[in-house]
Amino acid sequence: MQERNLLEELVAISPGMEIWWDSSPVIFGNWCKKMLAKAEPGDQDNLKRQFARMYNTDDPMSQLFRGVTTNPPLSLAAIKDDPPYWQKVADGILKENAGLDTESLFWLLYKEVVRRGSDMFLPLFEASGHKEGFLSGQCDPRSAFDGEAMLKQAAEIHAVNPNVMVKVPGTAEGYDVIEELTAQGIATNNTLTFVLPQLMDCAKSVQRGLARAKANGVDLSSWRSVITHMEARYGDLGGLRDAGKELGIELSEGDVRLAELAIFKKACRLIKERDYPSKMLSCSLRVGPTVNGKLRLWHLEEKTGANVVITCPPSLIDEVINFPGVEDIKLKPNRIEVDPPKEVMDKLLRIPYFARAYDENGYTRAEYNSHPALVKTAAAFSKATQEMVDFAGNCLKGSCFTPAS
Repeated sequence: MQERNLLEELVAISPGMEIWWDSSPVIFGNWCKKMLAKAEPGDQDNLKRQFARMYNTDDPMSQLFRGVTTNPPLSLAAIKDDPPYWQKVADGILKENAGLDTESLFWLLYKEVVRRGSDMFLPLFEASGHKEGFLSGQCDPRSAFDGEAMLKQAAEIHAVNPNVMVKVPGTAEGYDVIEELTAQGIATNNTLTFVLPQLMDCAKSVQRGLARAKANGVDLSSWRSVITHMEARYGDLGGLRDAGKELGIELSEGDVRLAELAIFKKACRLIKERDYPSKMLSCSLRVGPTVNGKLRLWHLEEKTGANVVITCPPSLIDEVINFPGVEDIKLKPNRIEVDPPKEVMDKLLRIPYFARAYDENGYTRAEYNSHPALVKTAAAFSKATQEMVDFAGNCLKGSCFTPAS
């Protein structure tokens, strides 16, 4: 095991890059214990040093993790990590709020997960002058197509802590919400985003909202904007391979990864060229592909030099730390500026599913809500939310309940 993992190596050659923890921070301690328990004895001291560099309460400005992304599935995972603990939290909420129904308890419990996680990153938020140390708290996915409901939820989520960034979906309704929140000086993270038209729609919505905020003298000292690209969810969940097969075009795992990277790289280039005030965020990353018999990490390798956020769930960090053949990964400078090979792009551009995703005008705003990756991801997030609601319902009955896997 290397002294510094690949995420640390990546940041070292990429000025402005931020690594975020893609889960509730409240599980970080238990995750470290689990990682140590399965590690080889000779690697444990190294792992402890890496963990100390990831999250450092004594010197937050030196730590690897510069922020946090959460969503309902990740908040549910926090509850699954220690159900008896969260039963006690729910009991405390019930004692302080008589007469709560299931949905009301769920919402207060969800905000408490957000609060406890964001508390852990307040030291970095303060030390960085309110520019880092944000935690993204997401609007209820069941309201993804209801702009009025999302605005109400966003106000409550934002009020949890000064370092809570509101996560808003890339639905047709979501971009009006993002523009309005930006105009109020509220930090946002655009999620459920898969195609270039969404990413650019967000950048323009934020730009308009920011202009309104400045014109009205709104305090922007704790404001920032990130735009998430859910990379593997676009390529795998959305059905890129199937779309190719329908046209007789076989796509390898490498082709799919390069398609995802092509969209991300183009978005980064356009944001930089047009001086949009947002920063791109890369999520839903995968290990792979296998090239000449060796496993690669293109989702990370191809982002060297990028002034972006990369958010990593505990499972991916585990894979990175324990990556087989890590000595074969040689990070090359400024790969973010290198487009995929022409022969790959020519093949991909023959597939309308990709060609439209790669074209800034490939989808109208009204068409976002029917994109297969958005439909499937929204459904999965709503299901996880319902599991949290079910947990709250059982708490009302006084029974400790482990949410369904």
